[in-house]
Amino acid sequence: MNRLVVIAALLGFGLPTVPGQGSFADYERAAGLRKLTEGRVLNQVLTANWLPDNQQFWYRREMPGGRAGFVLVTAATGEKKPAFDHASLASALKQATGKDIAADKLSLDGLEFHDGTDKIRFRSGGKGWEFNLASRALTEASATNSSTGGLSSLPIADAPRASRRTGAETDITFVNKTTNEVEVFWLSTEGQRVSYGRVATGEQKFQHTFAGHLWLAVAGARTLGVFEATERPATAEITGQMSTNSITPSRGRGEGRRGSGRDESPDQHRTAFIRDNNVFIRGTDDKSETQLSRDGTSDDPYSGEFFWSPDSQKLVALRTAKGQEHKVYLVESSPKDQVQPKLHTIDYLKPGDKLARPRPQLFDISTKQQIPVSDELFQNPWSLTQLRWDRDSSRFTFLYNQRGHQVLRIVAVDAKTGAAAAIVDERSKTFIDYSGKFFSESIETTGEIVWMTERDGWNHLYLHDAKTGRVKNQITKGEWVVLGVDRVDREKRQIWFRAGGIDPRQDPYYIHHCRVNFDGSGLVTMTEGDGTHLIEYSPDKRYLIDTFSRVDQAPVHELRAVESGKRITELERADDSELRKAGWRSPERFVTKARDGETDIYGVIVRPTNFDATKKYPVIENIYAGPQGFFTPKAFSVLNRMQELAELGFIVVQMDGLGTSGRSKKFHDVCWKNIGDAGFPDRILWIKAAAAKHPEMDLTRVGIYGTSAGGQNSLGGLLTHGDFYKAGVSDCGCHDNRMDKIWWNEQWMGWPVGPHYDEQSNVTLAPKLQGKLLLMVGELDRNVDPASTRQVVNALIKANKDFEYLEVPGAGHGVAGTPYGKRRLQDFFVRALLGKEPRWNP
Repeated sequence: MNRLVVIAALLGFGLPTVPGQGSFADYERAAGLRKLTEGRVLNQVLTANWLPDNQQFWYRREMPGGRAGFVLVTAATGEKKPAFDHASLASALKQATGKDIAADKLSLDGLEFHDGTDKIRFRSGGKGWEFNLASRALTEASATNSSTGGLSSLPIADAPRASRRTGAETDITFVNKTTNEVEVFWLSTEGQRVSYGRVATGEQKFQHTFAGHLWLAVAGARTLGVFEATERPATAEITGQMSTNSITPSRGRGEGRRGSGRDESPDQHRTAFIRDNNVFIRGTDDKSETQLSRDGTSDDPYSGEFFWSPDSQKLVALRTAKGQEHKVYLVESSPKDQVQPKLHTIDYLKPGDKLARPRPQLFDISTKQQIPVSDELFQNPWSLTQLRWDRDSSRFTFLYNQRGHQVLRIVAVDAKTGAAAAIVDERSKTFIDYSGKFFSESIETTGEIVWMTERDGWNHLYLHDAKTGRVKNQITKGEWVVLGVDRVDREKRQIWFRAGGIDPRQDPYYIHHCRVNFDGSGLVTMTEGDGTHLIEYSPDKRYLIDTFSRVDQAPVHELRAVESGKRITELERADDSELRKAGWRSPERFVTKARDGETDIYGVIVRPTNFDATKKYPVIENIYAGPQGFFTPKAFSVLNRMQELAELGFIVVQMDGLGTSGRSKKFHDVCWKNIGDAGFPDRILWIKAAAAKHPEMDLTRVGIYGTSAGGQNSLGGLLTHGDFYKAGVSDCGCHDNRMDKIWWNEQWMGWPVGPHYDEQSNVTLAPKLQGKLLLMVGELDRNVDPASTRQVVNALIKANKDFEYLEVPGAGHGVAGTPYGKRRLQDFFVRALLGKEPRWNP
């Protein structure tokens, strides 16, 4: 037997059967994907520019050969026509500038219509122009605004405190146009800053993210930019032209508070303040002081958050027993400004830590007495928020989220007696997904509450009586889910929302946009096409532009009527023919059954552009089984990150197994106290079913990789299913749920911390390692304590296991997203699954 064959057999792999896999040409092709795909899809994005009357809009239509035209649409009828005489304008520009300008290659930045549709203004050749559409006269004019097509920077004072929505998979490219290095932070759902690395002056950073996630650009103590990711990939330009103040927390929908919202009473006669841990009030006119509380201590003080009743006769102050501090220490081994290492300290609560315990305390201003409020209904808070007074000052309410996340209540307290009652009392035997499926909206004029819950097994909306808590009616219902509420129209008593699975003929993860009346009648699905949908409304909300796509279908843009949901006309259908001619391959959608034999599991298969169906390819799974969302790509994208890895000679797959979100409560509950499961029984069945259909998938060579929760999952695959997964890359994994951030882990693994935490820890399971492993971590990871990875390293050494380890100095969370980390991941799989030495240099 040939010596090479013997070595391959001992490694447990067959010889690579595709010539050139892992070659320099493969690496070169993978690196060139962005250039290969750039600009090869026409009309992938359509931007409607509405005229002031909201009856017409224009957009730019792309055509082959770099040509383009401007189209004017009458919304009511869908009539489309040229926005102006392109030939006449080109001729006028040629006469004015002396330059040959083709009618179908007009460059018009900041195009605007003026005087109805009689004139247009634009910039061209560095000058501002005005063109009279009737007389064909062209004159120089003041400059118009030029749109960059990038991601707008949010005003810091208006920016939300936390990422409040996890939408579709997308990306942001940060461009640093300042003279200083900037650090990029993600704002977690708890409002915590999570570092994702630095961007040098003049450099860019590509960042994978999700629509709705909020990002900061920071230099030292200055916040230079606040960016919210959109469904479409975008560029975030960091210019430094922003306030230096820190973000002011905004109160999102359902989070307002009635009353003064400050220390001063609504009638401006008194001011509340804290002295020696207790509550005092001071008269505005006579400056007299009265002590209201005497029970505050240094360990259980009044915190200075005051909520005055609208009539100024009652005051609620929060008294908060202190929790513990938990410091995480990070050593920066190679700082840029000094030779010696630096020690960084961050506050980082972990599962089981003692939390602060806030309780509202009620005071009567006329009697200067405290009215006792029993804390029986809110004894063990994870959080106590959204405190607000009724308009008539008869009571105040607040949202109580119990630690362990199995009880979520709106509690009402009588202002005269202090009696507390649960108005909404949500309970679950497993968990309440407060971080991803919470919505509460008070309709004060009618005394109602719109409430989101999974109590019937699917995520839906209910209408409650705000006084009694009685359910007046279920607003949405069916074997589909509400993914999020976009708008509550109090006047029309309607809710506009996003839904998943509402069309049973389509992938249940596709987003559709709907509207329904408060009483549950009049459900209208405003989108229709077979794909996931992104919409933009006309300014008056009478029309919408619907863009839908799939991973295997380029976007289709439609004009639709909001009232009826009917399509008025198809505007454009993106043309990806040039992309496909260049060799691009779309991912294949694949569906098969889960471990229960009934539930459909949806995923994608990504092949190299030089794919040969007669050959055999190792299979690599891209895994992220975080219970907070669903992660398989659904929308069209010209550059999927999995494609780069596939180019080296692999078939890359991704799917969402049981235990992830976006489906039924039963589907999601699999993760409860069971994160270690990670849907592996479903994932392995899915891969085997795909290989049965596609024999080019070689299941003797299966790899797996992931970052963060995906890093935990990828190592978990090797430890618990080493008979299937032969090689894995684990990047910045939260390997032991006791070591990771408190909110994420207690939400799914429960509280108090039990033996299941230890049993599912990758540290505990480390002796079971089979196959080849590469562990990566950044030494300054502020998202997941890097000690979590180091403890795995320690356990593997004690178990005498072979593995590779890469710790990157100065790096934050997501080493695999850096150029060096990506290359190391690629090289690892070339060696482990192809049995070849990487050839990224010729």
